Amino acid sequence: MNAVPIDEPIRDRIVAVIARQVNLEPAALHPEATLKSLGIASLDAIELIFDLEEHFDITFPEDSADFNTDTVQHLIDAVEQALANRPGETGAAA
Repeated sequence: MNAVPIDEPIRDRIVAVIARQVNLEPAALHPEATLKSLGIASLDAIELIFDLEEHFDITFPEDSADFNTDTVQHLIDAVEQALANRPGETGAAA
């Protein structure tokens, strides 16, 4: 089990967006679940990425997603990184 300390409200919001996409209860989503294992096809994954970008007002790098191997935790990490990199955010990466 990976215990990754994250901002729970952000994690919960990301999981809620994914759960809505796959019609599952948020509690049913595990961090290690891949998008593919959740039944998210590549076009649905693109829609999910757009939903996350819109929800968090962020933009993912174009080459940041591998829909066959990316996990729920990867999306959480990617959103957190994108939020940290937004201009004006404290702790922004260079």
